[in-house]
Amino acid sequence: MTTPSSWDDSYTAATPAPWDIGRPQPAFVRLAAQGLLSGRVLDAGCGTGEHVLLAASHGADATGVDLSPTAIEIARAKATGRDLAARFEVGDALDLGPLATSFGVIIDSGLFHTLSDENRPRYAASLASVLEPGGHVYLMCFSDRQPGDWGPRRVRQEELRASFADGWAFDSITADVFDINPVESETTVQAWLADITRT
Repeated sequence: MTTPSSWDDSYTAATPAPWDIGRPQPAFVRLAAQGLLSGRVLDAGCGTGEHVLLAASHGADATGVDLSPTAIEIARAKATGRDLAARFEVGDALDLGPLATSFGVIIDSGLFHTLSDENRPRYAASLASVLEPGGHVYLMCFSDRQPGDWGPRRVRQEELRASFADGWAFDSITADVFDINPVESETTVQAWLADITRT
């Protein structure tokens, strides 16, 4: 199991982590342009905050949570530097109740595929505890269409559906790509982008 300190190490290493690309993923830029990252938005596992700041720049009341204090410190500095109002908290996406806030939209950019089988239902329940009925989760994860075996484990559509079986409805699961810092000469990897509604 990944510990908070090992996540923190990802943000203090000399080489940026593959997922910390310094800008939002194109898939979420498209969602923001469509007006879908609006109202009260939470990024579960926000890293250095690019998706929270994207939502805030489109007028959302945006919050980010991450296990890494270093990532949260960087995110807060970005918000100040860009003159954007956003909330960043050190916290566990598996236990979002302490936020004591409800949201209409939750973003997951690359968190789900890091979770163990045992933690996936716990994660779905944690999201449900802070997501309003009818609210959307926009979840992007590594896809089983990605060749090779480096990086996080691949996720099948069936695994996504099984993890969000109780109290959820899938509006769509579409093939997409993550932009990454180069790994084994690759700059993009195959992903699933899911739109999931809390029923």
